[in-house]
Amino acid sequence: MQRNSLLSVVGVFLAVVLLAGACSAGFVAGRTYTGIDASSVVNLPFLTEKELVPSSTETGEQSTNQTTQDREKLFKPFWQAWDQVNALFVDQPIDQVTLMRGAIKGMMEALGDQHSSYLDPEMLKRSKALLEGEEYEGIGAWVDPTKDYLTVIGPMPGSPAEKAGLRSGDKVIAIDGEDMTGKGGEYARQLVLGPKGTSVRLTILRKGLAEPFDVDVQRAAIVTPSVTGRMLDENIGYLQLFTFGDSTFEETQKTLKTLLAQNPEGLIIDLRNNGGGYRDTAVQIASQFIDDGTIMFEEFGDGRREPFKALRGGLATKVPVVVLINEASASASEILAGAIQDYQRGYLVGIQSYGKGSVQQFVTLDDDQGAVRITVARWLTPLGRQINEIGLRPDFPVEITEEDLAAGRDPQLDQAIAVLKQKLTPPPTPVASPTPASTPHP
Repeated sequence: MQRNSLLSVVGVFLAVVLLAGACSAGFVAGRTYTGIDASSVVNLPFLTEKELVPSSTETGEQSTNQTTQDREKLFKPFWQAWDQVNALFVDQPIDQVTLMRGAIKGMMEALGDQHSSYLDPEMLKRSKALLEGEEYEGIGAWVDPTKDYLTVIGPMPGSPAEKAGLRSGDKVIAIDGEDMTGKGGEYARQLVLGPKGTSVRLTILRKGLAEPFDVDVQRAAIVTPSVTGRMLDENIGYLQLFTFGDSTFEETQKTLKTLLAQNPEGLIIDLRNNGGGYRDTAVQIASQFIDDGTIMFEEFGDGRREPFKALRGGLATKVPVVVLINEASASASEILAGAIQDYQRGYLVGIQSYGKGSVQQFVTLDDDQGAVRITVARWLTPLGRQINEIGLRPDFPVEITEEDLAAGRDPQLDQAIAVLKQKLTPPPTPVASPTPASTPHP
């Protein structure tokens, strides 16, 4: 049997972009292809030859220790059900491809892991496009579809979602008048998608408000942002990362060079509402601020740990740093923020991060039938901290209130500036004790 091509990503983006043509089920940190040679890359998204890494040659068939006879016996009830559905179902003919995809989807759901799933060909195409910074049509919001209700992670800057006033934590409880109770976030996401120029009415449940309210959002063409930067009045460099995509590392280097040429007293890295991206991009960017040592570990089910080391030649390894995080900072964002915190390269300001610490592997399926995304490991910070469903605690906890939002204030950014200008130090906070295998090396 021909070996499937494999694509490994660190955790999956909890953030799914509500974009027609770009609604990713998401990525969280990184792309590492395994088990293929350079001749296989033509049919795989995101891959270039320089990104190929060695891996085990063991296939899924070998690892299950199942014989062909075992499988035939195991799947006998499945094929029996398949045949009976095709023979007896009232509405004929039945789309066989739809049945096949539904079976794969059901298998992934049976794992009981919200980050393991099936992506049909269109979803896989959209996932690829999302992190390549292409233009999309939609409302421009990162969302979490794994909750009971579709939940806003954060609107994209300048997007229809931002202009409509959507905020992190907003729950979409109805769409165009249809109640979303019991229907799940993925179903809701599909309803929100649509072409530019059309409008969708979202009924929002917001924390702190007693009653839901309606918001009309006009869909538009949107380009996914990656990096912006500027100098603040206080001679502080400000670097904002919106995702960890295809071009984010190169854009970050370019922006850092521009900022560093102006001799800033320090740098603020804004990771708020950044739901993640490629693992390798997170390691590359962390290496701009950490000159040596392990940036993160992948920990597998058998207890093995694989370290990912800092790359030499970082541009800003000596500049004081503060990182802004919030409840929508996830995965690749947490890799970067966690490494900076563990090495004491800088402080974290804001509120506790999302806690997305698992690693997914994408396996592209034959005949262009999409891919399955399987959780294969969890990642740890350099000190061996497990952040999955826990998150990172900021050194300086700062909330943004409704009053701050209404007045256009950003107390988290103000605190970050104060930390750098006044050289503030936070009270000590307990962290996990490092294990011998994961002690950071300065």
